[in-house]
Amino acid sequence: MSKKQKLINRLYLIPKDFTYNELKTLLKMYGFEEETLKNTSGSRVMFINKQLGLSFRLHKPHPSNILKIYQVKELVEFIKKLEENYHE
Repeated sequence: MSKKQKLINRLYLIPKDFTYNELKTLLKMYGFEEETLKNTSGSRVMFINKQLGLSFRLHKPHPSNILKIYQVKELVEFIKKLEENYHE
């Protein structure tokens, strides 16, 4: 099983300890790049895939690296749509 599939499987379990680093790794595997939203963005970031014309926005978790459950659920829905529409 690939690292990408392992991360997807873990994500779909809605873990309480899914990290921002895991999110970045997974989205990078789909061709997304992390961008901050200008100088006043604070903890807001956006992941952009210019080829697909898609983006995923969220606030970086702090002070820990662990995503909130609502963020994990949003990511699950986003990845499911990616898998349905842009399956490699």
